Amino acid sequence: MQIGLRLHDGEKLPLEKLLPKVREKGFKCGHLALSKSLSPDHMRPGVLTPGFAMYLKRLFEKNELDIAVLGCYLNLADPDEDRLKANTEKYMAHIRFAALAGVGVVGTETGAPNSAYKYEPACHTQKALETFIENLRPIVGYAEKMGVILAIEPVYKHIVYTPQAARYVLDTVNSPNLQIIFDPVNLLHPYNLHRREEVLSDAMELLGKDIAVVHIKDYIQKDGELVSVAAGTGEMDYREIMSFIKREKPFIHVTLENTSPDNSQKSRAFIEKIYEEV
Repeated sequence: MQIGLRLHDGEKLPLEKLLPKVREKGFKCGHLALSKSLSPDHMRPGVLTPGFAMYLKRLFEKNELDIAVLGCYLNLADPDEDRLKANTEKYMAHIRFAALAGVGVVGTETGAPNSAYKYEPACHTQKALETFIENLRPIVGYAEKMGVILAIEPVYKHIVYTPQAARYVLDTVNSPNLQIIFDPVNLLHPYNLHRREEVLSDAMELLGKDIAVVHIKDYIQKDGELVSVAAGTGEMDYREIMSFIKREKPFIHVTLENTSPDNSQKSRAFIEKIYEEV
């Protein structure tokens, strides 16, 4: 596996100075969210020029790093038509940009049926799921034209909240350019934590062939919620997931999340040790 870092978890430096530090720490790829690593202005379609894409490509190659994920985490179930149109345009701009920058996948989560992008019971309805699929289709179609992979990330508090729902989306859209970012912790919630092994086993079985990237973090339980923390500092058991990666996903991009500059190397070593032992 090729372990990387969510770049906005690194030192607060310009990319030109951050990337050498990321490589020196032993990472091989990065998850790049332009709005967080640069500024929200860098999400605007007009900013995402071919020249900018090629500049970033050279910058990452110079530091021997892949852009594993180009994050575009915008709501594709927003009921406001103007906001939905703007979000769709941003997705398509990111896809064009990714084609020129040599990006692994354009990554996204799956939204909520409200403009606040907040969890509500309606998130887990078939109606919300069908709305998401309807709005996803043209973006996946554009990804096919541009030769780019769009990867959706199931999250318990979003519309696609179970492995079964994610499988339904993949089968309904039916495109080789639609794949999965597998974040095990994001599939968990206090409601299903007692079935943790079952939930994660279902994800690997149902989604395995379509998993393009794995996100790695940990969790602790606090005030009835799961709080995300760096790998190795919480309650997560990663043995079966590392076994799956080792067996089924050679050289896959695996990016750490919720680390800090002080603990990212320790988290990397923790995960690599499990990988070697399974």
